[in-house]
Amino acid sequence: MNLIAIQYFPTPYGELILGSFDDRLCLCDWRYRQAREAVDNRLKKSLNADYIPQKTEVIEQAMRELDEYFAGTRHSFDIPLLLVGSDFQKSVWEALIQVAYGQTETYLGLSRILGNELAIRAVAAANGANAISIVVPCHRIIGSKGELIGYAGGLAAKQKLLTLENPTFGKSTSAQMALDFG
Repeated sequence: MNLIAIQYFPTPYGELILGSFDDRLCLCDWRYRQAREAVDNRLKKSLNADYIPQKTEVIEQAMRELDEYFAGTRHSFDIPLLLVGSDFQKSVWEALIQVAYGQTETYLGLSRILGNELAIRAVAAANGANAISIVVPCHRIIGSKGELIGYAGGLAAKQKLLTLENPTFGKSTSAQMALDFG
């Protein structure tokens, strides 16, 4: 059996679980998310692996880069990634990586980028299955009216991450102002 090295990582936005496999980051997810078991089971099954608490160079690099991100000095990540999911999920996650720091996109817009606006529910499901939160920036996807919708780390964390990246986020509409948990 293979091993996925994991470490818990407290952040100003909530505790993350980081995992590395084959010298790549395969997990950067909210420790207490609702779908924690489903995400963990998918990774373990797909990689024929089990978790082992252990630090690796990849996890150390991820911690450094995340600290820089939270400090506002890093806008993109250099850590090598291992995306574990279906081909469709991977295509959604690759599209998420293209959404720039400080910008947002809608689920419909992401579906259009992928060439199939009818796949909006599948795109939303793939977004929710993302196991590499923040680095693969699923928090940058919002509802078509600018509202915050679903986030594994919770809507308060999503709002705070979007505000970290763009301090004017949520100031433009009353609907978003009502969601301002910060």
